[in-house]
Amino acid sequence: MSATISYPHLTNDPDGTVRIAETRYKVRHLAAEQYFYGWSAEELLRQHPDLRPAEVYAALTYFHDHYDELVASIEQTASDHDRVPIAQALSREELLKRRAAQGA
Repeated sequence: MSATISYPHLTNDPDGTVRIAETRYKVRHLAAEQYFYGWSAEELLRQHPDLRPAEVYAALTYFHDHYDELVASIEQTASDHDRVPIAQALSREELLKRRAAQGA
């Protein structure tokens, strides 16, 4: 017999993203904060005062119920981010050259 598990306070977007209902937060966001920073539910509530305890605990429950899948996704995103080169700031001289070339 299979039981369907529901997570109060969480919704699924059409693209499969799990969010805390009625908020802008993705469960993945809070999961990453706990995974990388080691933040407890209490710290997450301090960092996100617009969330209620029930919402944070629901998000963390979902995270730990789907731990391997979410950690793999979080680590992949972090790895992808590390490969993106950081844009170099232009020097004042380069900016003035570009401005002169535009005739401004």
